[in-house]
Amino acid sequence: MDLTILLFLLQDGMTSGAIYALLGVALVLVFAVTRVIFIPQGEFVTYGALTFAVLEAGQIPGTMWLLAGAGALAFLFELWTHRRELTARLLVHEATLKLALPAVVAGLTHVLVPMKAGPFVNLLLTIAIIGPLGPYLYRIAFQPNADASVLTLLITAVGVHLAMMGMGLILFGAEGLRAPPISNASFTLGPLPVSGQSIGVYLVTLGLILALWLFFDRTLMGKALRATAVNRIGARLVGIRTSLSGRIAFALAATIGAISGILIVPVTTIYYDTGFIVGLKGFVAAIIGGLASYPLTAAAAIVVGIVEALASFFASDLKEIIVFMLIIPVLVWRSIASGHHDEEEE
Repeated sequence: MDLTILLFLLQDGMTSGAIYALLGVALVLVFAVTRVIFIPQGEFVTYGALTFAVLEAGQIPGTMWLLAGAGALAFLFELWTHRRELTARLLVHEATLKLALPAVVAGLTHVLVPMKAGPFVNLLLTIAIIGPLGPYLYRIAFQPNADASVLTLLITAVGVHLAMMGMGLILFGAEGLRAPPISNASFTLGPLPVSGQSIGVYLVTLGLILALWLFFDRTLMGKALRATAVNRIGARLVGIRTSLSGRIAFALAATIGAISGILIVPVTTIYYDTGFIVGLKGFVAAIIGGLASYPLTAAAAIVVGIVEALASFFASDLKEIIVFMLIIPVLVWRSIASGHHDEEEE
């Protein structure tokens, strides 16, 4: 291996690591607020990537109809939950969020897709389609079990992952899709050519992490989410709606997943089940970060990406094994450092 090859591998590793950083941060966010180990995070990456690719091809994505169906189902859940205290104001509010919003998104999609408005418009459409799926999913699958044990929530997450992966096969088929690059710009940095797509990945990752930091540190809603993460019972006592916090966390996670998919689909071919492996690598970074630290998770994700790139050069057949083995010494260390604790009774 010479210096040029090493630089290529480091660039690829940092690009992949930036994507894993976004997924890891989303996993930490969801777990901190809701105690859900959000295995389906990778499916939002797949849905975002394939939706963007379909829109770029000038077609209507099936996820638009999935959004409408999920919104209608979430609306029915709300009606059943509040059947004894249903008011006109509540009915209008829920209908607006869960029925009118998907209808508006569907209308915009049907108007804009034939116009071929360009990658930026398709990017916004993809986020508009995938982003609301997060809170709808939380309302349907997780909010009814919000006070259950972490194990129960994990089992629910596995079921949701399998359902979403099967739905992805129905919506997009078994063939992989790839989108044209958002930017064709390129320049050289010494002996290393750098693509505009890679620079875009770095800038978007840094921008999203900065935006999340400002959101949690400077806004009332962000502080409410932090309070929910620290103490759910205490948050309820001071009037914070933990169910709303969960929906916001899932909306952020779905949006981050959609953006991550948009960033990687011009780089590699995405299949309906690609998101699972990508999400697991973000999960490795989140575990290294203790499912609590955003900066440590982001740093660990960069390490995961670089290790994966180097492993693909030296031992391509074993690269997945090498990446997932990173989690073993961390778990051993945490087990030794934390000592033994009896399982708390629910």
